Amino acid sequence: MTEVPCPIVAAAIRATLESQGFTKLIGAEVVLVEPRVVVMAVDRRPEVLQQAGLFHGGVIAYLVDNATTAAAATVIDRATRTVITAEYKINLLSPSLGDRLTCRAEVVKPGRLLTVVEAKVTCRTGGEEKLVAVALATIANLDIKTPGAG
Repeated sequence: MTEVPCPIVAAAIRATLESQGFTKLIGAEVVLVEPRVVVMAVDRRPEVLQQAGLFHGGVIAYLVDNATTAAAATVIDRATRTVITAEYKINLLSPSLGDRLTCRAEVVKPGRLLTVVEAKVTCRTGGEEKLVAVALATIANLDIKTPGAG
């Protein structure tokens, strides 16, 4: 497996995440992209909360899905391969009552066909980070198909 060879690739991963419509819709921020690790965050605002005033579980799932897939993208040859989520399992550990959710995704085991990535989601409350979710994702590594190449 290869790792992000230069800041240009990290910038491309960041640009891919930031250009997604859903990323813009929920106001997610790409905090960090480095080899094997991606950090994303969402600030508290009414549109991303559920009825009890907590961050919606779907926002946590979004962060896990995108951060883990992007972390997997740091260990492939992006000229010939791409990544897509195969599955993930989230454990919601604690209510997310704070003002900012942060998801740190880190590659556990890169592979030729599948990459396993772990994610931890924290919620900042009163200046302290509290662990609110953990997840394990399996990311599929796919060959990029050239148009017309059958």
